[in-house]
Amino acid sequence: MFEEPVVETEADIKAAGLIADIVAEEQTFIELRHRIHAHPEIGFDVVNTAELVAGLLKEWGYDVHTGIGGTGVVGQLKVGNGTRRIGIRADMDALPIHEQTVLPYASRIPGKMHACGHDGHTAILLAAARHLATSRSFDGTVNLIFQPDEENLCGARRMIEEGLFERFPCDAVYALHNGPGIPVGQFVVKTGGVTAASDVATVTLNGVGGHGAMPDKARDPIVAAGSLIMALQTIVSRNLAASEVGVVSIGGIHAGTTHNVIPDSVQILLNMRSTNPEMRERIETRVREIVTLQAQSFGVEAAIDYRRLVPVVVNAEAPTALAREVLTALVGGANVLADTQGMMGSEDFAWMSETLPGCYVVIGNGIGEWGGCMVHNSKYDFNDRIISLGASYWVKLVETYLN
Repeated sequence: MFEEPVVETEADIKAAGLIADIVAEEQTFIELRHRIHAHPEIGFDVVNTAELVAGLLKEWGYDVHTGIGGTGVVGQLKVGNGTRRIGIRADMDALPIHEQTVLPYASRIPGKMHACGHDGHTAILLAAARHLATSRSFDGTVNLIFQPDEENLCGARRMIEEGLFERFPCDAVYALHNGPGIPVGQFVVKTGGVTAASDVATVTLNGVGGHGAMPDKARDPIVAAGSLIMALQTIVSRNLAASEVGVVSIGGIHAGTTHNVIPDSVQILLNMRSTNPEMRERIETRVREIVTLQAQSFGVEAAIDYRRLVPVVVNAEAPTALAREVLTALVGGANVLADTQGMMGSEDFAWMSETLPGCYVVIGNGIGEWGGCMVHNSKYDFNDRIISLGASYWVKLVETYLN
């Protein structure tokens, strides 16, 4: 999918435009990343991480605000008399995964792990924050947004609902995410839809339980569930065009307690991904139709709890053009890729990009040992080599936008 890197070594990357002062302080932020990695926090309960971030921003001279969206942090820095304002977001939360690496900085908290690289995203933005505070080579306002609970797709929305952009107005907002399997030194940036919308549904089939030896005396929800699971797979194969990309997945089936008892009910957990609003509507309509009619055909009743979690992240034209310009100057045009298909993962940065013009880019986390393990895996690790690269991007973006 991605080309072999034109930038192949760290020396090549640094020659391409990394900021020397950031590279000189790189080890400080690698150690900071390891500290965050060893002490992961999940959801909105990122109290210690937020305190660490807030303390450093205050030390560097930012106007720091905490408790936004529960545990969100905003560091604001105004320089000069410029009226332009830019927002940059980093996520702070980990995942409820038991780490299975042997890293010296592996998670010290059983059942919690930075398996998506948010520790690295936080370290990148902090490295940029320090340089921006020292150099002050811009004219305007920068708002650094450190967000909780990205993994549950709730943090950005809550920060916005609690007045994030009213208190800290931005003309545009940016974010990045690491991408295993993409070479170090390459970025993916495109205009339009970048991620997928994510929705979930809990389907409960209520029948009549009974003895396993006398199924004719029951109305078996298990059999109805089996047929329903297969029927749901026709939504993508028969209701979406071959050129469209969508997903309907079964994440859980809960029913019964023993071998010879037909249960009264079955619960099925669904996840739906779509790449545009019309497709999202179509998938929901078909899920509801198929569940209802399949249940009727087996003589059971269906209840559907359908919840829309997050929309598509949409990269606006002007912010994305600027990001591409800055990245081209940083690593060369051959290393700024346009992924025309997009990603089926979801991101609650979508709420920010829905509120303001925004741009979300993917920074290569590496190939080989770094590309073989995807995010949300118990053996994943963020690649420290990209901290200076990501921080240099943020600094150059701010300086370009605010000059």
